Amino acid sequence: MTIDTTADDARIGVDVGGTFTDVALSVGDRLVTAKVPTTDPQHRGVLEGIDKACAETDIDPADIAEFAHAMTVSVNALLERDGAKTALITTEGFRDVLEIGRQNRPHLYDLEAEKPEPLVARDRRFELDERTTTDGLERAVDPDAVRDLAELIRERDVESVAVCLLHSYADPANEQAVAEVLREELSVPVSASHEVLAEFREFERTSTTAVDAYVRPAIDDYVGRLVEHAREDGLPAPRIMQANGGIADPETVREHAVTTVLSGPAAGVVGAGATVDADERGAESDDDGPLEGLVTFDMGGTSSDVSLVRDGRAERATDAEIDGLPIRTPMVDVNTVGAGGGSIAWVDAGGALRVGPRSAGADPGPVCYGNGGTEPTVTDANVVLGYIGPETALGGEMTLDIDAAREALERLAAEADLDGPLEAARGVYRVANATMTRTIRAVTVERGHDPREFALVGFGGAGPMHAAALADSLEIGRVVVPRPGGVLSAFGLLAADESYDAVRTVGSTLDDAESEALEVVYDDLVADVLADASDPDAARVERGADCRYAGQSFELSVDVDESLDLETVAERFHAAHERAYGYALEETIEIVNLRATATVPGSDPAIHHDGAGDARVGTREAYFPETGDEPRETAVYDRDRLEAGATLEGPAILEQAESTTVVPPSWAGELLANGTLVLTRADERDEMEVSDR
Repeated sequence: MTIDTTADDARIGVDVGGTFTDVALSVGDRLVTAKVPTTDPQHRGVLEGIDKACAETDIDPADIAEFAHAMTVSVNALLERDGAKTALITTEGFRDVLEIGRQNRPHLYDLEAEKPEPLVARDRRFELDERTTTDGLERAVDPDAVRDLAELIRERDVESVAVCLLHSYADPANEQAVAEVLREELSVPVSASHEVLAEFREFERTSTTAVDAYVRPAIDDYVGRLVEHAREDGLPAPRIMQANGGIADPETVREHAVTTVLSGPAAGVVGAGATVDADERGAESDDDGPLEGLVTFDMGGTSSDVSLVRDGRAERATDAEIDGLPIRTPMVDVNTVGAGGGSIAWVDAGGALRVGPRSAGADPGPVCYGNGGTEPTVTDANVVLGYIGPETALGGEMTLDIDAAREALERLAAEADLDGPLEAARGVYRVANATMTRTIRAVTVERGHDPREFALVGFGGAGPMHAAALADSLEIGRVVVPRPGGVLSAFGLLAADESYDAVRTVGSTLDDAESEALEVVYDDLVADVLADASDPDAARVERGADCRYAGQSFELSVDVDESLDLETVAERFHAAHERAYGYALEETIEIVNLRATATVPGSDPAIHHDGAGDARVGTREAYFPETGDEPRETAVYDRDRLEAGATLEGPAILEQAESTTVVPPSWAGELLANGTLVLTRADERDEMEVSDR
């Protein structure tokens, strides 16, 4: 297919996942997608995916005007513990903050619970005689002592240094002096906490700074090589997706590596919001009132990511935990569970069937890929259940070995004492769905939201295959599958804004706070975020404040207007607390942190859907939980050939190069003008028909 275009028209987004690298190329009102196996090193697969998408449109990579990218480099370094050999410099007496952490237990009744190993070994944690209090500098640091430490660090072949001095958020003078000397004396990157997280809570600030230092060399190396190879191919420098859902230039993320954690999942949530916003049918109101928002469900090869979109915006958080490591940085609020298409099914010591978190990844991948894999995965179970057929070509080119998948499930059945590969496949499917259902409940029910008041957006390579089954278990009546659902994170990169955040702790009650003093802090924060923006004049600046009732140990963020009316801040906090927890108090309010965000708006790529009609390509037998032991003859469609307005009744299977959508017997679907598929349950349709009468 040849598309007439100019360099200004072409934009490309590339998201690296655990199994596949996804590509979305927007040219005018056309969207071309591609999927290739993730490679090691990752940048090779990125460039292969770009070449594949460009070849389909007869576009030279040099004609691409914008290139956005999401990656897994930082999160992989944390999960696999293969980041940089890092040193930590802290205040005398606080060497073991990373090891002591908090005293809360992840599992209350687990007497043998173990904390994760600190990223920085104790023999690489150093102390300095200095002191800063919440009121400011008390004892200045000795530059000669810092130089002595630099020599020790050099002797230990350290690859990165984190600096986190006590209360440096209140006065960074000592920390600035230490970082300056280290940068003069050493040839390794230095992460200083006042630059990474100028916020109170010593453990979380130290942990976040250590994470930044730990992943920074890997991010610097990867982004640097990607920029270089992109330049050789005539591509523009990639802009990188951050955890906050906004993209940034490569220089910024190389200096603030911690912001790239959960880069890919954030892009998926942005993509879900962009496609469904463009389709009002996906989140329209019904007679019971408007839907509260969207549950985004991204199931890839290694994991599944769940988040909420409310009031048209992705829910954001200011902290997260990855493999037991606290990280405080603004990010899209994503819950991740190790249950993806490549997750390995196994039997535990008690004989129970388990799924994940270990994954077959891209190499060797699921058994059905025929690439040397021997352990059964969720994808193999879906093959045996008939959801993925022998003629299905994953990524448009990878054919499947059905017999190998069945043999792997046969071995699992024998180990789990189940009756054959079909029973094992059903078990894997149920266990994986139960795991993902719990994750959706964690972001809805456990936070006071009724999942029935949301639409479920299913995407990722395997998400549309499981979405309707999950919706059934949660009594969600509507499922939305965007047209680029198999590569929605890559599509989200095209729709993302440019975004930068800054925070600073102030620590005052609202009664004692002085607007003039707060404005001085806001001025500094705004200057910081605008300095990073590519076009400060086009940037939209938002200000916020983290508040809490006196005595609480957690905060809620509220918007702050330019007028900085403290009474309005109090009213908004009361309302936010009631919305989050169901009540408000007449207690003193503390204003803890001030925040500023600069956003340079992007533009959503247009999606034009051309259905050729005659989309039914055949039938095959598939098994569904609600139909018992007997298979159902199921219609199979080429989704790309469905015409806008087409309707279909379940059971049905819709195939695309990047994903497969399963419509169970109790569901029906309608294809909208932009290619979005909206699935509704039978009881939901019956209620709508009654109301129409």
